[in-house]
Order: sequence, then C-alpha cells, then structure tokens
Amino acid sequence: MPRIIEVRDLDIPELEVYARLTETQLRSRVDPEKGIFIAETAKVVTLALEAGYQPVSLLMDRRRLEGQGRAILERCGDVPVYTGERDLLSRLTGYTLTRGILCAMRRPQPRSAEEICSGAARIAVLEDVTDSTNVGALFRSAAALGMDAMLLSPSCCDPLCRRAVRVSMGTVLLLPWARLGDRGEDWPGGGIARLHDMGFRVAALALREDAAVLGDPGLEKTEKLALLLGTEGDGLRQETIDLCDAAVRIPMSRGVDSLNVAAAGAVAFWQLGNKEGIQ
Repeated sequence: MPRIIEVRDLDIPELEVYARLTETQLRSRVDPEKGIFIAETAKVVTLALEAGYQPVSLLMDRRRLEGQGRAILERCGDVPVYTGERDLLSRLTGYTLTRGILCAMRRPQPRSAEEICSGAARIAVLEDVTDSTNVGALFRSAAALGMDAMLLSPSCCDPLCRRAVRVSMGTVLLLPWARLGDRGEDWPGGGIARLHDMGFRVAALALREDAAVLGDPGLEKTEKLALLLGTEGDGLRQETIDLCDAAVRIPMSRGVDSLNVAAAGAVAFWQLGNKEGIQ
C-alpha cells in the first residue's frame, strides 16, 4: 500500500529531488547507482513503470490521488507519496503542476553502444545537441518512425533530464540509447570508428554540394545505416562530415536551406527508418 504523506514543510530533505537538486546532482555521476530522473504526467509515469523503471517517490496533487493517480499508486507498492494542494506544490517546484503527478525514479545503468546496436539496422547519432527540447523531440520521432536506437556524442544533453523526458512523451524510456564515449576526445574519430566496427555505413545529414538527396536508393538499401545529425544552428562539424561514408540532404523549396534539427530528424527518420512495425 502506498504511504500518503501530507506536505506541510517544503524544506524536508525528501522533497529535494523535486525542487532543489540540479540535473547534474540528480544524475549522481560519482555514484550512478543513486542516480534519479523525474517523470512527469500520468502517461509518462505509467509508461516508465511498464518499462520496468523503479519508482523512488511520488509528488501528487491531492486531486490526483484518485483516477489516473490511483492506478499508478496501485503499481508502486509502499513508496512514499507526497501530496498537497496544487498551489502549495507549485511553490515547491516553481511551476504549476497542470498534470499533477511527478515521480522520482532510479536511473538505469548505462549501456554500451555495442550492446544497444546489436541487431539494429537503423540508428540515429546526435552530435553536440544540447537543447533538451530538441533531444526530446528527436527521441519521439526516432521511436515513432522506425529508428532502432539512438547514440549521443559526449557533449549532448542528457536524455533523462526533466524537459527531455517530458517533450519526448516518455519515448526516451523506450528507445535504446547510449553515449559514444564520456570525454570530448572520444568524438568524432573514436565514435565513428566504433560505428564502422559495428558494420554501419555512416551518413551525415549535411548541406554539401555532393550530398545525396534524401530518398536516394543507395542509402535506403543500405543494410546497416547510422544517420548523423548535428547541433542546433551550426550542424555537424566539418571533421565529422569528412569521416562519414556519405552525406545526405533534405530537398527544400522557396530558398530555405535548412530545418531545425528536430524537424530535419523527423523527415529523415521517416524516409530512412525501418518501416517494419509502422502502421
């Protein structure tokens, strides 16, 4: 049975995960086994529970203790559930809890690129994408449009930061992902070498005169394809593009030469993703 705890003191240590800890502190890089991430909304919390993530505590608007909230509580055993009026909880978190449910969950143990790409035919690789909204949107598109996994360069935003999880609608919890190294020097040379060692043909989504047009049969027939997308604004580094096997561009009209990285990713994933399972 859940332990319902009425919030009267906003300064108790148990509530720090919802208000006072930075994303870096939540990750606990020094002690990964203690790492936490925050899932928001009933839908995302339910998806996380179904995917096997372990809840640590819940923060719930009193009105949410029934309905969707009740179904979640029934699945969380005896974890503490902190509750109160919406206005009080908003003072704690700094914003209005319009959906009324937050859940602190244990971060999963990091996985290797080789592990998550075993058996994968289509993967997306992000270079230096630091905006959490773009990372969340890219995960959502990749999960929906046939990509088998996502890899990130060392400097990419954490996919389990609160905004990325929320924007992705929880798909960061479904699509396998890993980092291609932990240090800046691990990318691009070492990371792309690992992609080649895994048997992937590496294609850069880039504006180059010699770039193939998206929809090129040669790319679509590639057995194992890794599609690289670059940071907001500047795109992929020239060094990265030079290490790739091919470059591909999205044809556009009215003189527009580029799209936001999340929009470009969605277009490319639809064209090049694994269509099996898409309905």
